[in-house]
Amino acid sequence: MEHPENNEAYKGLTVNEGVAQPSIINPYLQRQRVRRRQLSAAELVEGIVKGDVTVLSQAVTLVESVNPDHQAKAQEVIEKCLPHSGNSVRIGISGVPGAGKSTSIDEFGIHVLQRTGGKLAVLAIDPSSERSKGSILGDKTRMEKLAQHPDSFIRPSPSAGSLGGVARKTRETIILCEAAGFDKIFVETVGVGQSETACHSMVDFFLLIQLAGTGDELQGIKRGIMEISDGIVINKCDGDNVDRCHLAATSFRNALHFFPPHESGWTPRVLCYSGFYGLGIKEIWDMVYEYVDFVKQNGYFDYRRSEQAKYWMYETINEQLRNHFYQNRQIQEQLKLAETAVLAGQKTSFVAAGDLLEQYFRK
Repeated sequence: MEHPENNEAYKGLTVNEGVAQPSIINPYLQRQRVRRRQLSAAELVEGIVKGDVTVLSQAVTLVESVNPDHQAKAQEVIEKCLPHSGNSVRIGISGVPGAGKSTSIDEFGIHVLQRTGGKLAVLAIDPSSERSKGSILGDKTRMEKLAQHPDSFIRPSPSAGSLGGVARKTRETIILCEAAGFDKIFVETVGVGQSETACHSMVDFFLLIQLAGTGDELQGIKRGIMEISDGIVINKCDGDNVDRCHLAATSFRNALHFFPPHESGWTPRVLCYSGFYGLGIKEIWDMVYEYVDFVKQNGYFDYRRSEQAKYWMYETINEQLRNHFYQNRQIQEQLKLAETAVLAGQKTSFVAAGDLLEQYFRK
């Protein structure tokens, strides 16, 4: 008997059979996913030049891929887009974590689009986990106004361990965005403090967002990042925090006097604003556009662009050499032996590295 409770010994107790449960698999679900057709390099370039954001997104994904086939295709796309690039103003935006970079970019972007029109691309770099290697890529959720604007394009990318909080392929993505007709580019960094030289080497104006009362103004605020900043702005200047912000601005202005003058001849300015309430945004962008006009008149704008191109040529050489070294099969085998020798105390880390490099270059 299926249910012993229905036995005569248990009179008055009856258990029903119940209802058969349906399958957890949707019967209408297709067994095979329909894969999207991969566009050729020529089709990608054509779509990018026409301003198709969907094609642009596919091209950026291709650029960020580590697949060798994808990289070869991406380089072909970039090379063909290069003649259509270079006609934008690139703004790097950095600051300590929690300074309100994403909220500020939302206000900055809307102000710039209303002021000058055109199209804006925001390349937001999201920190990657050291454990899982994953990223949340949630910056777009904090840019509510720009996310709905028809003339904006927001692309979050994982930092993937890149120095300075700038993704390895950000510069190539800038070229694609410019070819797609975006005449204003914002590059938002992770905000790691003193390692922002990578972002500085790909933008025309570097804006540093700071907070009042963090103590940084006491040490001249992390000298490395202060020296490369073209403008410093103090966020959250509202409510009871106004006096503290203006006091911090005075400290920052005093600190700037101890730094050597910029090559451009520009003197960095310190301003206060509120990204949440949208106060002081106009003054910041008056400063940015004044800087752009200033460096274009004295020729520094083109000089800096050419220096950046040279810098990234050397960076690419370093990256390619590093990748070629680790992808060498014989080196991969020798690496395991070298690790064992180092862990066993038979070799120091420096001697093991020297032996591997000597073997690599000898071949």
